Amino acid sequence: AVVSTQSTGKDEGSIFMILYRELYYRHIYARLKPTLEHRFDSYANYCELFSYLLTAEEPVKIELPNKWLWDIIEEFVYQFQSFQQFKSKAGKINDEEKSMLRDDEDNVWKVTAVLNILLQLTEKCNINQQLIAMEKGEPITEDIAGEFGLKPIYTMTGFFSLVGLLRLYCLLGDYHMALSCIEHVQFKDKDMMALVPACQITANYYAGFAYLMIRKYANTIQLYQHILGYMQRTKQFFQNRSFQADDINKKNEQMLALLAIASTFCPLRLDESVNIQIKEKQGDKVARIQHGDMAVYDDLFFSGCPKFLSPVVSENPTSPFGSSGPRGLQLQVFKAEVEQQRLIPTLRSFLKLYTSIPISKLAKFLDMHENEVRCCLMAFKHKKEVAKGDSVDQTTMDIDFYVDKDMVHISDTKIARHYGDYYVQQVLKLRESNKLILGAALTPVVTTNTA
Repeated sequence: AVVSTQSTGKDEGSIFMILYRELYYRHIYARLKPTLEHRFDSYANYCELFSYLLTAEEPVKIELPNKWLWDIIEEFVYQFQSFQQFKSKAGKINDEEKSMLRDDEDNVWKVTAVLNILLQLTEKCNINQQLIAMEKGEPITEDIAGEFGLKPIYTMTGFFSLVGLLRLYCLLGDYHMALSCIEHVQFKDKDMMALVPACQITANYYAGFAYLMIRKYANTIQLYQHILGYMQRTKQFFQNRSFQADDINKKNEQMLALLAIASTFCPLRLDESVNIQIKEKQGDKVARIQHGDMAVYDDLFFSGCPKFLSPVVSENPTSPFGSSGPRGLQLQVFKAEVEQQRLIPTLRSFLKLYTSIPISKLAKFLDMHENEVRCCLMAFKHKKEVAKGDSVDQTTMDIDFYVDKDMVHISDTKIARHYGDYYVQQVLKLRESNKLILGAALTPVVTTNTA
């Protein structure tokens, strides 16, 4: 990466040292075991870097690659997460480290301080106003972006900070706030986040998980189908970068586990390539769910969820979250939804067999009282509407029904597959393959004669 500085408030040497120390501490976190002193010093270095950007009276004349800016924001959130996990392990902290934590007057890695820094970075460049203007197709002017927002370093840092806030709020369990941070972000291949593939994958993962936890399963499926297809197409790109391959592969497996959950709660036709991946990675667990094994949901959830954090870490070993911590609390919330969804697949399977059926007959099939069946039908209807989320362009269930007195009337809403579109896509793929083959065949082969 090339860093250029011209007439900055700090001299070039000091800016270089701030960025060098950022790489130094990142290496310690990645390859070694950071001490508490390392954690404190790294936080101070980040504060110095962000203060340089935020307190400048005029835009700084420094240029950094988008990839580097994303790495800085991502590592900042990761080190906060690491510090909170370190503090939560009270039994493994020695007396000297406990004394350092008690004497900390600067509130190092405090959740409010981290949130405040990320929010200031987004406000400095008016990134939300810029995204709204882009959505409307309006040009970005100084009236919209402000003096700082016209500089790429501020615009991209502000945009990446939105993704950082999305991740941070998901880790804290505030999913509505997480999604509000990316309200104006467009999840498209040509959007700003597509400039850095790692950012695109991270944003899709956490946004999809947030939608899952607020029960908008269709949105989760829509996001994960798109990004999993993208990752499948660009697999070779990431495999050539070994430092990213492990993290990308992990995100791929996490999203497949969460997608298996979402597609169980909200049956939608998946892309063939994505469906094949689910069968390869989670096929046995999906089959167990279909046979009524509810315990599998716990395994899928733990396989796909992030490492949650508590906003307040106490030295008291008796945690308010119980022995399993914030992760166990989020699992309880998820299991409550699983319990509410428990009878819906069975109910759907019976309704698909009829165009109309008396509630009394349905009650016999389900071995339930008629009033309980009415409650189950009402829950089915409610879950169907909630699961649809913002995906108004597609149905979230293959059936619909209404209750008229003691009779349930069912209508088939399954959308027929557009075979013509599928055929055209395959023809276009074949044409592209032929071009590549012909191009390779026409390429002259250079031979060297050895005497």
